[in-house]
Amino acid sequence: MEKYLGIELGSTRIKAVLIDGSCAMLASGSHEWENKLEDSVWTYDLDDAVAGLQDAYRRLAEDYKNKFGEVLARLDGVGISGMMHGYLVFDENDNQLVPFRTWRNTITERAAAELTERFRFNIPQRWSAAHLYQAILNNEPHIGRIAHMTTLAGYIHWKLTGRKVIGVGDASGMFPIDSDTNNYDAGMLDIFNSLVGFKLENILPQVLNAGDNAGELTDQGAKLLDPEGALFAGAPFCPPEGDAGTGMVATNSITERTGNVSAGTSVFAMIVLEKPLSAVYTEVDMVTTPDGKPVAMVHCNSCTSDLDAWFGLLGESAAVMGAEFDKSALYTALFKKALEGDADGGGLLSYNYYSGEPITGLDGGRPLFLRNPDSALSLANFIRTLLYSTMATLKIGMDILTDKENVKLEKLLGHGGLFKTTDAGQRVMAAALNVPAAVMESAGEGGAWGVALLAAYAVKGANESLDVFLNRVFANQASSLVCPDPRDAAGFAEYMKRYKACLPVERAAVENLR
Repeated sequence: MEKYLGIELGSTRIKAVLIDGSCAMLASGSHEWENKLEDSVWTYDLDDAVAGLQDAYRRLAEDYKNKFGEVLARLDGVGISGMMHGYLVFDENDNQLVPFRTWRNTITERAAAELTERFRFNIPQRWSAAHLYQAILNNEPHIGRIAHMTTLAGYIHWKLTGRKVIGVGDASGMFPIDSDTNNYDAGMLDIFNSLVGFKLENILPQVLNAGDNAGELTDQGAKLLDPEGALFAGAPFCPPEGDAGTGMVATNSITERTGNVSAGTSVFAMIVLEKPLSAVYTEVDMVTTPDGKPVAMVHCNSCTSDLDAWFGLLGESAAVMGAEFDKSALYTALFKKALEGDADGGGLLSYNYYSGEPITGLDGGRPLFLRNPDSALSLANFIRTLLYSTMATLKIGMDILTDKENVKLEKLLGHGGLFKTTDAGQRVMAAALNVPAAVMESAGEGGAWGVALLAAYAVKGANESLDVFLNRVFANQASSLVCPDPRDAAGFAEYMKRYKACLPVERAAVENLR
């Protein structure tokens, strides 16, 4: 039996999945972790990343042994996915120079603005190039010692294979990609190099495309992944990819007029374009699919964190009264209750900002809940409002694509935690973005399954394109489709009027609540 392993290091969970030759699930395992705010910087410790990787794999191996009665010893392919962007730099002896600065930080405003102006191409604050240039502008002492820069997926891949490479989709969140060459844009590299006085390409990882061989599991990598020593070395790897790209693969959204929305700690939409955008928008990133097609990305830093916090409080309240339930049952009940609420949320308003949000021009975040004295405060309206807040900022960015650029979408595929419980998240997305929303049975597996598919494609798909390979995989995938409910769409539009009008209140909270 063929076995392909996919591992994704997400913002709150490290997920490992094992699939067979037909790309069906065999086993899974996961490990929960969380970012930390240290010295005003959002970060993860790389030792925690390795420990979480090992724990997720251990749980997967146990699941496999329980199901099949044998030890997991050999793999036919492996793929690593991770949160895109951020700043991971190392010296010539492979020592980490500064703590990992993640996508969640909004500390590179000057650098991002200057690079955007010089490139005439949007460079968001979270991109690796912006972090590097900001560190140079800050005269940080480690700059002269940088020998290698990568992403989280690139780092884990390097530790398992010894190769400093990256998939083109993940690379497109570090520095702009030329889709004609599927490599870093040469003209923009020249501009950057003239600003900093060294060759950026000398410290960037090598770019590979979907289907390329990206190395093999080394003896050291096998021991790192499986300290118990049961796993053999030698399994081939696909290029390491970002969570945006593997989410596109996991929803079969890599061809023109397709797109997906990933909704977890952050929320982002990935829209494969038929033609280039007519202008530069700071609200829209230009990245690529894992096979190099241009993609418009609308990324928002906050999605479910505030909802999770409120659900935790509601669960604690129920427990005080003696109720017994698990987390899944709580979410299911509250999501269902939201569908009973008023279409506009009863006049309630929620900002879910845990960190800065460039789309709305905020360099910090303060979770905020507002209402008028005569607003219809009920549990159903409260939960509906929390759900609306997960899509509100995304809506602002998506309107640029649909209204200004006339981008056409037949449907959007949803995946991630927001879509695992009932159909409430799906209904809200359809109403918010005014486009049919589909969710597949695999929606909760997300990028880990997506990168396992890429691992299988690197081994099995030599004679066909990635989209042909995926169309075969998804031929029998069950999915549900929800069209926008006119009442919900009108209600969300009313909610957005309040949301935009009260953004100065959120700004005041950021400026004054310390």
